[in-house]
Amino acid sequence: MLFRLSFLGLLWAHVCQAAVYNTFDGEGFVACHNVSQVHHPRSLQEIVRIVQDAAKSKTPVRATGKAHMWYDTMCSDDPKTILIQTEDVNQITEFDLKAGTVMIEAGVTFLQFANYLHERKASMGYALVNWNMTIAGSLAMGAHRSSLREASMVAAGALEIHIIDGTGQMRKIVRDESNDDWLAASTSLGLLGIIAKVKFRIYPDFKVYAQQKVLSEKEVLNGDIYAMISPYATANFWWWPGLHKFHYRYYDVVPTEKSNQTGFQNTFSISPLEATIGKSLLNAGKYAATVNHLAEGIFFAAWSIPNFHEKKTDRQILKWPVYGWNYDVLIGGLYPDTKPEWEYGLHGYTFEIAVPVTQANKLLKRVRQLFDASAKAGKPMTSMYRSGINIKFGRPYNDLLGQVVTNTSDGADWSKGAIMFDFPSFWPNVGDHKRYNEPFYGRLATTLLTEFPARPHWTKNTREVMRQAVKNLDPNHLRRFKTVRQKFDPNNIFRSVVGEIIGVM
Repeated sequence: MLFRLSFLGLLWAHVCQAAVYNTFDGEGFVACHNVSQVHHPRSLQEIVRIVQDAAKSKTPVRATGKAHMWYDTMCSDDPKTILIQTEDVNQITEFDLKAGTVMIEAGVTFLQFANYLHERKASMGYALVNWNMTIAGSLAMGAHRSSLREASMVAAGALEIHIIDGTGQMRKIVRDESNDDWLAASTSLGLLGIIAKVKFRIYPDFKVYAQQKVLSEKEVLNGDIYAMISPYATANFWWWPGLHKFHYRYYDVVPTEKSNQTGFQNTFSISPLEATIGKSLLNAGKYAATVNHLAEGIFFAAWSIPNFHEKKTDRQILKWPVYGWNYDVLIGGLYPDTKPEWEYGLHGYTFEIAVPVTQANKLLKRVRQLFDASAKAGKPMTSMYRSGINIKFGRPYNDLLGQVVTNTSDGADWSKGAIMFDFPSFWPNVGDHKRYNEPFYGRLATTLLTEFPARPHWTKNTREVMRQAVKNLDPNHLRRFKTVRQKFDPNNIFRSVVGEIIGVM
């Protein structure tokens, strides 16, 4: 009997052994450390059944779309955690261009949605981000396009959010900025439940142009940054600190008849030759600053010409400005017969925070001081990413946990919007995977989180950065969010490391 009980115990431990679940970067890049099972439902009804079963057994649950994140913060560390992969639940229904609305399900990606709308002469305006993300996941994490003029938060396009709550019931939350249920659902971090459907605002399709200029570092650091960004529908900078230069990219609407060009943007797809050269340079840069400077110069030159092809012919476009349809120019995607950079082994670290745009010059000058101090100490730093350091912007949006909410306890002026400092860097394939001058990145993060009312991006920061950022979050917002969460998830099954760190579990 003892033998049989021991055998059954070992068998149960083997069957229930938790496994890791990876980010979009693949094996070795952990999103969740302990996942007991991954479900692949094909309907909303199936998701409801899974959640209802989990609620009965109080099993931790997380939804995942494309796992578009960088660190191990997506789930809790509870080994009983189950994941619901939403990719196959991706119906688009109730399209009504006259009313300006459409209904999308949990697994619909931006690229799928963009193509669907474009075929019907429609668009979703500026409430968009990268092509390889689900809209529901982007909404949950507070994602956004770079704009101070337009409502570019993904949640800004949502009219209704349908959430499967912690009891397995479907709740419909209608846009109402006086209601905490809506303010919590707008950036829910997946902690209220699974976003099953979203009723989204749509518009007639339109064309845009993209223009890019090279600016000196002084022109940006000492310039009127708000005046540079706010006139355009969407705009951003890419910073090349080793070269003391910026790329200044901006977009806006043009008449449909302005140009027959159909530009299509690529940010992530590269050729095998580019991948080989890039990986060799960046791996060598782990050991030598001179190689990093060489790599930054090559990347800067490559990024100075349009990262666009003519969609009809797939030929590279060589001159600015570029013209094309809204989604093709603003999002784009992969060129035909190419792969994204991470499938060639080009992986990255990230660090992203938001600071009031009224402090934009102060922020960038402080970062410059840190770069200069490192160089003076014999460790000159550069950007180790193919498009430089990404400097984005966000128009104010009213919710509880978003990066651009105003009237918060920090007393800072967020009323004109936010600047997002997004610092990606190469993950070396060699040695201990630490970057050249690894301690610099920790000092940079701690300095900015200490000296500025900086808010974290919810999927682009380590656990340690999240812990340091908690002091900058509005305690009243956290309290109100927790109240809504307890109502939606009384069994406390929708858990994540981020939720635990910020104290809303």
